[in-house]
Amino acid sequence: MDFEIEIDREEDGRWIAEVPSLPGVMVYGDTRAQAVTKAQALALHVIADRIEHGEAAADPLRVTIQAA
Repeated sequence: MDFEIEIDREEDGRWIAEVPSLPGVMVYGDTRAQAVTKAQALALHVIADRIEHGEAAADPLRVTIQAA
């Protein structure tokens, strides 16, 4: 599984990071790095939840999450 994080800076100076292929994975951070870290953590949580509930493939898992 490969996921890309889209990052943008809001007018108020906060950074927003989103993983478009994982609905609900959108976070804010005071810095770019903080937003990326939060997005990675939330994406992993969502993926783990899917696995736990049988919504992911049963094959061995390799996950890559990278900033665009």
